[in-house]
Amino acid sequence: MLIRPHSALLLMWLCVPAPALAQSVADLPPKPSLESTLPPDSALVQTRKWLKDHGVVFGVILTEDVLSNVLGGIKRGTILSGKLETIVGFDLEKIAGLPGLTAYTNILQLHGSRGPSRELVGNLNTISNIEAIPTTRLSELWLEQSFWNGKASFRAGQLVVDTEFLFSQYFSFFNSSDWPTNPAVNIPSGGAAYPLSTPGLRLKVEPKPGMTVLVSLLNGDPAGPGLNDPELRNRYGLNFRVNDPPFLIAEVQHSYNQARDATGLASGVRLGGWHHFGMFDDQRFDTAGVSLASPSSNRIAGRFRGNSGVYAVVDQQLYRPPGADANTGVLSFARFSASPGDRNFSDWYLDGGLIFNGMIKSRPDDAFGASFLYTHISPRISALDADTAFFSGRPTVRRNYELSFEFNYSVFLKPGWTLQPNVAVVINPSGAPVNPDPQVPAERVRNAVLIGARSVWKY
Repeated sequence: MLIRPHSALLLMWLCVPAPALAQSVADLPPKPSLESTLPPDSALVQTRKWLKDHGVVFGVILTEDVLSNVLGGIKRGTILSGKLETIVGFDLEKIAGLPGLTAYTNILQLHGSRGPSRELVGNLNTISNIEAIPTTRLSELWLEQSFWNGKASFRAGQLVVDTEFLFSQYFSFFNSSDWPTNPAVNIPSGGAAYPLSTPGLRLKVEPKPGMTVLVSLLNGDPAGPGLNDPELRNRYGLNFRVNDPPFLIAEVQHSYNQARDATGLASGVRLGGWHHFGMFDDQRFDTAGVSLASPSSNRIAGRFRGNSGVYAVVDQQLYRPPGADANTGVLSFARFSASPGDRNFSDWYLDGGLIFNGMIKSRPDDAFGASFLYTHISPRISALDADTAFFSGRPTVRRNYELSFEFNYSVFLKPGWTLQPNVAVVINPSGAPVNPDPQVPAERVRNAVLIGARSVWKY
């Protein structure tokens, strides 16, 4: 019997009570939760307790964005976007007597607009990390076996990498926190990062307290080849591709003073690298070494075997109030990633920011902060733009970087519900190429300013 994609997702939704972008079953249910505002004897609370006692935990997170582009970009306007994450985890030791084995799945219901980058600004760096083409899609679906007295685990199934690798514990406060632009524009289909996932394996080992080693091997293209948007090529998350050249990523993590009773400043360092085993196009020259912009070019880009990147992530607490945890006080972060410029659109990327959490006595659960994201565009892209201007005789923008900023305030309304007014500024969107809007031909994409708000409900 043929099961259509819509029908398959509906069956999963009905049979698997709920999922989100948590890192493991231990992260469920999400905290803080609206559950704490309900009477302890209510049906919802008692149902969750009964399911947990029988090995099933679940969570629901609803995120809604409203964003208005008030200056620059592709066009002015206001958009609404939303993401409903439903998450479920199974403790198979309780359910089936299989010690250390858990299962997890995550389904996303994406609604509203396609997001500010596609519809309003035309940028590279993330403005809203829930941005996606509206659909209902499977994200993750995996089994995980823990061993070595819980200090190691092996995961297999439909995976993403951006919840564990190249991740900052502090940057997640911002709407722009996401898989960095450098790997996102260099890996086929952006890699196994929201909203796409792909079959893979992951090994995690914690050889001593505060140290973690992660290694993951995945299919190298979650959407498969094509010229249209990768999210359209894998519209429902059901492609399950396994024949593309593989993608390998590894990371070592060190963390300090993360415990609640620690008195020193919390910090964390992550060092890692990735390698894709596929073929990649030269960004400037054809197979004969002639510029692709030249009239004498054969228009067939030169090819390189394989692609790699290295990265580092630093999270540092700058001030820890007495008795506070690792996520309270003055917090800072920075992420850097780099890739070879000959075969990549971006050769390096940097982001960073400051957060002030719990620093207002009258509003101890509020937080505010500022962040930046900088994407450097490969010199070969800039050189190709110069070649195009030379051979065509027409002025051409030489793309070289994009820089964006976010200013965010998180208002605590009640446990499990926050409201986040925010402002985003995008400088040199996509390196400021010609605006694709036919109503403004040959005009550069101008710097953009967006204002908006995000509401997040967790249960």
